[in-house]
Amino acid sequence: MNSKQLILAAHSASEDKKGVDPLILDIRNLTDIADYFLLVHGNSDRHVRTIADGITDHLYTKKVKPIHVEGLKESSWILVDYGSVMIHVFHYQTRQFYSLERLWGDAKVLKVFEGKHERKVKSTRRPRTS
Repeated sequence: MNSKQLILAAHSASEDKKGVDPLILDIRNLTDIADYFLLVHGNSDRHVRTIADGITDHLYTKKVKPIHVEGLKESSWILVDYGSVMIHVFHYQTRQFYSLERLWGDAKVLKVFEGKHERKVKSTRRPRTS
């Protein structure tokens, strides 16, 4: 499974668990730490944990295991590292405070559109904010 397939599978799993405002950032041209970030948030500690567990369980069924998982105990920000893909599952207030969307503002955003039979991915560049 390549990194684009991995991030799309993680995105789908986050939506299955009712993750709020999932956003895929394409950071390949900005850094070597990963190819993609998935940013998503939940409305409670339990919801954040459920989203993270849903993503890891879904990817595990595809025989993909995370390299490292951090923050499960606190559940305000869970980071799931798959090497080329990093999943950030936040509590709403934590996502607002750290604002990774703004920090990685030069990243392209992959917009996922669900068609009747296929998934289309459109890459766009986020507008810069000053």
